[in-house]
Amino acid sequence: MSLFLESLAVALLVSAARCTTTKYFTYEEDAAGTEIGNLSRDLHVDPAATFRFMQDLDPPVVHMRPTDGLLTVGEVVDREALCRRSAACLVAFDVVAVSGDKFQLVHVEIEVRDVNDHSPRFAENETALEVLENVPVDTRFPLDVAVDQDVGVNYVQKYHISHNSHFAIDVHTREDGAKYAELVLVKSLDRETEDSYSIEVTATDGGSPPRSGTTTVLVKVLDFNDNSPIFEHNSLKVELYEDAPVGSRVLKVHAFDPDAGANGEVVYGLVDAPPSDVSRLFKIDPQSGAVTLKEPVDYEKKRSYELNIRASDLGGSPMRSTCRVAVEILDVNDNPPQIAIKPMTSSSDGVAFITEAAAEESFVALVSTSDRDSGANGYVHTSLLGHRHFRLRQAYGDAYMIVTAAGLDREKIAEYNLTVEAEDLGTPPFKTVRHYTIRVTDENDNAPLFSKSLYEVSVVENNVPGSYVTTVVARDPDAGKNGKVAYRVLEKPLQGDALLSTFVSIDPASGSLYSLRSFDYEALRTIELTVLACDNGVPQQSGTTAVRINIVNQNDNYPHFTHPAMHNGTADVPLPADAPAGFLVLRLRAEDEDEGPAANLGFEILEGDRELFSVARASGEVALRRRLSSRCGEVLEVQIAVSDNGRPALSSAATLRFVVTDTGGPGEQIFVSWGSGGEEEPSLGASTVAIALLGAGCVLLLAAIAGVAVYCRLRLRRGGYASKSRAARGLLGDPSIAIRKASEADSYAGAGLFLCHKNDSGLYDRDGSTEGDSKAFLSSKSFDGTATWHDDRRCIQQSATGNTDQLSVKDSGKGDSDFNDSDSDTSGYGGKRTLSTFQPWAKSSLTSADMPGADWHGRYGVIPTRRVHAAPGTSYTIGFSQEAAYGNSHASPRPWRGSRYGVHVASRTGTLPPYTCHQKREAPRDRDQDAAAASEIATTF
Repeated sequence: MSLFLESLAVALLVSAARCTTTKYFTYEEDAAGTEIGNLSRDLHVDPAATFRFMQDLDPPVVHMRPTDGLLTVGEVVDREALCRRSAACLVAFDVVAVSGDKFQLVHVEIEVRDVNDHSPRFAENETALEVLENVPVDTRFPLDVAVDQDVGVNYVQKYHISHNSHFAIDVHTREDGAKYAELVLVKSLDRETEDSYSIEVTATDGGSPPRSGTTTVLVKVLDFNDNSPIFEHNSLKVELYEDAPVGSRVLKVHAFDPDAGANGEVVYGLVDAPPSDVSRLFKIDPQSGAVTLKEPVDYEKKRSYELNIRASDLGGSPMRSTCRVAVEILDVNDNPPQIAIKPMTSSSDGVAFITEAAAEESFVALVSTSDRDSGANGYVHTSLLGHRHFRLRQAYGDAYMIVTAAGLDREKIAEYNLTVEAEDLGTPPFKTVRHYTIRVTDENDNAPLFSKSLYEVSVVENNVPGSYVTTVVARDPDAGKNGKVAYRVLEKPLQGDALLSTFVSIDPASGSLYSLRSFDYEALRTIELTVLACDNGVPQQSGTTAVRINIVNQNDNYPHFTHPAMHNGTADVPLPADAPAGFLVLRLRAEDEDEGPAANLGFEILEGDRELFSVARASGEVALRRRLSSRCGEVLEVQIAVSDNGRPALSSAATLRFVVTDTGGPGEQIFVSWGSGGEEEPSLGASTVAIALLGAGCVLLLAAIAGVAVYCRLRLRRGGYASKSRAARGLLGDPSIAIRKASEADSYAGAGLFLCHKNDSGLYDRDGSTEGDSKAFLSSKSFDGTATWHDDRRCIQQSATGNTDQLSVKDSGKGDSDFNDSDSDTSGYGGKRTLSTFQPWAKSSLTSADMPGADWHGRYGVIPTRRVHAAPGTSYTIGFSQEAAYGNSHASPRPWRGSRYGVHVASRTGTLPPYTCHQKREAPRDRDQDAAAASEIATTF
């Protein structure tokens, strides 16, 4: 069978979703696989598009190929079984064409055309008809209607009868298009001539070739009852509302028979052969001819009925006549609208899914409405309520598309509850409401976001490898795998060739950071890393954050000695045999790799002669407490410890072997005094020292200004001073120089000269036997004299280059160590020294003759002033003592910085201009004058 193809495409253009109606036809009984049409070709759809059914076909009469929309016959179609006797048989369904993110809705209607595969058929193969011989010509006798399951031209088109002389056939068409036949008497009957006739009635359809069916009508000629009942109307038409109650009267017929008696009595009945809906729904009163309703009728099931009412008299040979009644059912609004929603993508009833990446006007679901009523009762108005993100677009007829009206964001709204309303135009109207859910499916459109841009955490060094450090948290508002975050650390070199991954690791699921090794503050103080958080979506999204791990110092390094150089924890230090008490043997130096309080080091003696040696806790200066004696031996061992200020404190010990040598002490000697507190010196912070120095400097400045002002005022008032008062005031007229007692040997009061008392053994006695004894240390060098001038009160030095800043004791800075250089003094000690010019002596010039009663055992040691000659270019430092020099043994010395011991170091390099200091001072006559003169010497060379 050849296939004819015709298609009609009606496109409703929308920006993102379109609907096209396409019509095809096929014939019933076409073989399975017969091509019906090709959607891709006929609609010119993108070749890459795919097709799929919106609903399942039951039965599956049509198959579709998804790749190009090829429609073929699924199984052999029996039109009569599929559509019964409907004039038009349509198989309608919806197809979605998907091309990328675009969707096209195609409504397909396939007309199944009838083929003439059924023959007309009468209800009975043989019927009997009794006819009075006296019936008039042109009397009509209804024949049974032939039924054909085919439709259209294949239905019964004509009737004809076998040839006879008395009867003819007359064919009529009913209102529903069906044809029926009547047997017409064309010639008067004569029972006596012929009492019966056999007439073959044939019904033929319009097929090609035509089909036919036959029945035999046996006509029996009866003796006459010469009048038959006559209806007032041979045909009637009545209307009946479908909501008419059972028992209501449809109509009443009346037939008149002029015969008398039984021949004139008429009874009524329904002619229903074969039995149909007529005898089930309607009944007639045989006496009155009233037709009533037996069961409710439904306009939506059948819209009209035809009743054949027969009227018969009661004569011996009853006469009959027939009246045809057409009952038309009228519609009432008794059916609410129906709503059917078919989502494009769905996994459950009542829910549609749409991706949040869908463009505006994207197709979501197909809404179909219907109403079984007719006219205005069947017109339906459809509306969508619920949210502005969706709206309705008409697709075709009563079908609408739900499309997106705006962009969607699942993270803001994940589900929409919409309401579809369908209302007909009947009176009263019926409304149907259907709630529908649209769920937005997730797209990976959000990157993981960390709660902080920088995570800063501190970890104490020497941590256990594998210990927890911190947790970084990133949130991804996407759902499912799009929101599942995995963490990793971006690799980079951290320390030399070591990679960051060897220091820390991260749990990919939780974001917890763990250490992979034990951290060392001294090697690495900060670890900066970048953590990347990636989701599992496609395309993958990521975010980063910075993590700074600060390594916190622990006291995990022992201090170690750097000076003197140690060999197996021991160092040999030469010690002159004639070193006096207070002699600075050496300065210990140590280092600690830790920082902060743990780097503040302190020194102490663990083992050894504590009566002979002392160590300054903060500076590490080791000094003699008293002079050496023969009992001390040639090698003196002292175990020294250096400890830090950490918690817990760590310490290291070393052994100092002091080797006593016969050689004289160094040309430049440093002397240390100590307070009653022993070797300990309180350690001051840098800020405390700075504040103290600033305050002390201000106080000293004010004191100096006040002193100069007072001095100048007194000088103007007094014309001169007695030699005794001059001797008592000293070089600057300051009577504040104090002479320390021998019993106060452990203290150092200033930059004055110590007059030392010797005991009988020739050693310097630490304690002293007399309260008024004092100490003096003399230089082993001699001074070279230079030209200078002086008066009886001051000795002024002047350089050959005209530099007038020679009263400053500031060092030249050339060659001295930081400890010895006042310019580099960061401790603030140098800023608080009160130095004044003094008269240096040469050791050779100090004789017993120059010292009256040169008695070193006396109460006072007096050193007279005299001219000193020094070679040009000799380098030295000049200091002035501003302490009182009274003979009173109870004079209170002004402390130097409040410390327990003081250090005054001679300059090793730098050249002062040569000068000669001349002093015209009278030799002291008494011990008070000698003490005053002796107190002017602060430092020896």
